[in-house]
Amino acid sequence: MSKLQVLEVPHPVLRQKAEPVQAVTPAVKQLLADMLETMYATHGVGLAGNQVGELRRMVVVDCGGEQPDPIKLVNPEIIDRSDEMICHNEGCLSVPREYADVERHARVTVRYLDENGHPQTRTAEGLLAVAFQHEIDHLDGKLFIDYLSPLKRKLLLKHLEKRRKKEARLAEEAEV
Repeated sequence: MSKLQVLEVPHPVLRQKAEPVQAVTPAVKQLLADMLETMYATHGVGLAGNQVGELRRMVVVDCGGEQPDPIKLVNPEIIDRSDEMICHNEGCLSVPREYADVERHARVTVRYLDENGHPQTRTAEGLLAVAFQHEIDHLDGKLFIDYLSPLKRKLLLKHLEKRRKKEARLAEEAEV
């Protein structure tokens, strides 16, 4: 397994729609394993293909906390949503160290292929439902910040850019 590079905003691949996976091959299984390793190494709870530069409809999720519970999803699609909504403070590996409250469906049912190519259906609530929606959004080129008002989104991105510049400046000073 190997750790992959996580793309960050404003990388254009994050805004592109991922293509369906035609078959779950050994290469697809390896990529899912690498995505899971990358997600764990960066302390995330989910990671989509777009985020590692792969425009294929693949997602890994683990909301298990202390007890790992990895889920590998190929060609996931939400087939049912609850009417009830919940608000969750979301972050994203592609929008590092920035968080905002986002409203999502409290419960979703997702249909997908597992890592062995077998069809699966899973209903999730709470954090897992949020993670499924967040990661499937990535596959459609959508980020959690798209749910924010234009003003909040602008402020969040401005804060991110300011922090990046400060970190770059500190890194340059450390080299001197």
